[in-house]
Amino acid sequence: MRLAWWLQTTTDPSYTKTKTLFFKDAGVEFEDIRYPYDDTWPAAKEKLKAQGLSATGLVPVLEYDGAILTQHIAILRFLARELGGYDGETSLEKHRVDTVSDIYNDWRTQWVANLSKVSDEFRNKTVPAYYDVLSGYYSKTDGPFLLGDRISYADIAVYQSIDNDEKIGTLPVSTYLKAALPSSRG
Repeated sequence: MRLAWWLQTTTDPSYTKTKTLFFKDAGVEFEDIRYPYDDTWPAAKEKLKAQGLSATGLVPVLEYDGAILTQHIAILRFLARELGGYDGETSLEKHRVDTVSDIYNDWRTQWVANLSKVSDEFRNKTVPAYYDVLSGYYSKTDGPFLLGDRISYADIAVYQSIDNDEKIGTLPVSTYLKAALPSSRG
């Protein structure tokens, strides 16, 4: 499998972590093309639109076997199913993985809105509630991942949220996931 384009608006590799972790775990070759989010971005955005690589000019965008795929979680979900793994074996497992990835998307919307200045509401209510909900899902498994001993695309997204919250100082100290963090980095 050859992944031809991976577009990202930052030079900070943490923002591409979900995709690169997924691709590396799956053993998939890919070309990683990054666009810096600086004064060159407006022109790059228009070029992406003009080339038909992104209808909105937003990234990430993945070119896969000639098809243009957008939205980072939708890309991970597509690749999980294309590879025949990373999203569960049964319909109930697939639902659990999709649910956690949707919960991640809800958190991410709030996280992005708080990047320039973290609000008390986000730090003290949104983030703890997010990790409490996730803890409920993860505490019901017999392994370190949402599907026990099998990693899913949602686990990779949750890892990204832990890393992101840790970077901006909003990761709650007392969560189940915080306790699991050192072992997940090994």
